[in-house]
Amino acid sequence: MSAQPLRVLSVIPPMTQLNTPYPSTAYLTGFLRSRGMTAVQEDLALALVLKLLSREGLDAVARHIDTLPVLSHTPSIQAFVAQRNQYLGTITATIAFLQGRDTTLAHRIAGRHYLPEGPRFSSLDVYIDEDGGDPLGWAFGALGLHDRAKHLATLYLNDLSDVLRDAVDPRFEFVRYAESLAASQPTFDPLAEALAAPPNLVDDTLRKLTLAAIERHQPTVVLLSVPFPGSVYAAFRIAQTIKAAHPHIVTVLGGGFVNTELRELSDPRVFDHVDYVTLDAGERPLLALLAYIQGERSRQRLVRTFLRDAETGLVRYVNMVEPDVAFAEVGTPTWDGLPLDRYLSLLDMLNPMHRMWSDGRWNKLTVAHGCYWKKCSFCDVSLDYIGRYEGASAIVLADRVDAIVKETGQTGFHFVDEAAPPKALKALATELIARNTGISWWGNIRFEKTFTPDLCELLADSGCIAVSGGLEVASDRLLSLMKKGVSVDQVARVTRAFTDAGILVHAYLMYGFPTQTVQDTVDALEYVRQLFANGCIQSGFFHRFTCTVHSPVGQNPEEYGVTLRPLPPVSFAKNDIGFDDPTGVDHDALGVALRKAIYNFMHGIGLEEDVRSWFPFKVPKTTVSRHRIERALGQPA
Repeated sequence: MSAQPLRVLSVIPPMTQLNTPYPSTAYLTGFLRSRGMTAVQEDLALALVLKLLSREGLDAVARHIDTLPVLSHTPSIQAFVAQRNQYLGTITATIAFLQGRDTTLAHRIAGRHYLPEGPRFSSLDVYIDEDGGDPLGWAFGALGLHDRAKHLATLYLNDLSDVLRDAVDPRFEFVRYAESLAASQPTFDPLAEALAAPPNLVDDTLRKLTLAAIERHQPTVVLLSVPFPGSVYAAFRIAQTIKAAHPHIVTVLGGGFVNTELRELSDPRVFDHVDYVTLDAGERPLLALLAYIQGERSRQRLVRTFLRDAETGLVRYVNMVEPDVAFAEVGTPTWDGLPLDRYLSLLDMLNPMHRMWSDGRWNKLTVAHGCYWKKCSFCDVSLDYIGRYEGASAIVLADRVDAIVKETGQTGFHFVDEAAPPKALKALATELIARNTGISWWGNIRFEKTFTPDLCELLADSGCIAVSGGLEVASDRLLSLMKKGVSVDQVARVTRAFTDAGILVHAYLMYGFPTQTVQDTVDALEYVRQLFANGCIQSGFFHRFTCTVHSPVGQNPEEYGVTLRPLPPVSFAKNDIGFDDPTGVDHDALGVALRKAIYNFMHGIGLEEDVRSWFPFKVPKTTVSRHRIERALGQPA
């Protein structure tokens, strides 16, 4: 291998988030620099969106639409064509507004006479009161001008996303971009076919951005971090571009999707595009790989790395067992090189807690590696990102916070742990208060009894503004089966303690868990209604349970009363697995009602109604006492 000086470029491929950088490249860049290596980073997800959503980009979209038959025009395309000049005339200023660079534009946007309005604006109709008044008045009142404008501008961008999807690339979305090509796909065939197809406007734009980044940084190694299935296709397009133009550059694929779904990778075609694929925490495999590239270690001494054998053409997995780099020694993430003033603060959901995922640029940081609980039966507890729990001292964490604030000039933090440990949070909060750090932070926790009112007050004093946690199914029977280690009453008291401390609370909710009946589902919704009505939670989201091969349910289905369906032969991605539940419940039909109910609850609507009213078909009456949560709150912890 070459002994030339290494220059490592870490890339965030489309799509991840638009309001803040995904943290993987910041961690890798900070770690490599702490080891004296030359490391840089690029967010091509943001770059692609900003290029497409520019006057030049929209003009290219418009010219492409001119080549399409009129009969193929969807309502989104029709609205764009009819208001083409308005879109071209407003896109530059609107992007600047969402980047916080042109705040006075809020007055014109909020007036509803500046932005062209497409089908997405029809969502405002649900807010019009009986007198035909201001459809957003309930949310923003007489003031709230900036947020009102931000919400309208977000609808405007969503309209444009629909145009790109309908006219240019049917797989296009701001987050879940082409994810069906990768998520739990047993073979590489769908991706291979897509990559062999002629490039469309989105592909060509990404190709030009990739070549410009390579020219700018002149890397010898490119790391492609793919956290989600929705970033896999674009990552391969980037790798494809690099291989065609700069075959000498080493390309490496890693990240959350790889760690979860590609553990049984055997398709050699993957390596037509990338040279190596690494698993789990990237620091140790990366050090070994870079040493190999520089001729300082043999191929047999690589760590958790897939490659294609040059002699046989077959995929090999090489794993010389070495201890991972300690979490306390991975260094401080750095955002140096990322355009922090160009991210877009979006306001999709008007709920004050729910908006945090898309609004504002948060410095993402991890309090501890893995999960200290690691027992939940639906979770991938057998994988490294959950199963290997490791923390760092409060002093180390606070030092990282200080360094990040100094670098970015921004004091908002999102702690991205699977579940931040209460003991570590207490120690960190105490240290932050002692240093008078003055940050704002939020993160994911477990609703366990350790979070007493006193601890919640301490966390609030340190800057905690919101927490999210898994209530999953609000049923003590199912919570026990899930091994959550909490009860509904306990969740009520803990969440209320956070709320009383001025901390917003979001609950992750689940439906369709093994043996969950219709009665269980109705009862769970009643619990959730009462949690909202009693001020315990302010936000929530119902998602459908998915069985994965790495979870206790997937590994021991008989313990949960279900039978797994056989998987086809796997040479690429393996994660989700179908199962048969003897209850025979139509969870998809129930899910529509659950999502409708939670959406309304988050906006303060329907909190006094019988939960059966949300279902368009007959369901049993809840067995939960109407004052169950109220009574739980009156009991001592």
